[in-house]
Amino acid sequence: MGQRAQAAAGCLTATAGAGVGLAVWAVDVRSRFVRFEQGPDWSVLYAELPLMVLGGVAASLAVWAVLRSLRRSLRPRR
Repeated sequence: MGQRAQAAAGCLTATAGAGVGLAVWAVDVRSRFVRFEQGPDWSVLYAELPLMVLGGVAASLAVWAVLRSLRRSLRPRR
């Protein structure tokens, strides 16, 4: 795989990880945003959302790097 293809795969992996992080954050967000008999909890937006998106990106890139290194180690030597 060429350098451009590897760079594109890394970018697509990071984008997919951000999407997964956003999807995980969106599960039941309404009940977390408005607690029972309390006002809105804004930390859901300014703390939890960026952490979930960044966590998704970090996890997906870590998996991509591990799979890439495994592929290199399993490739026959010339």
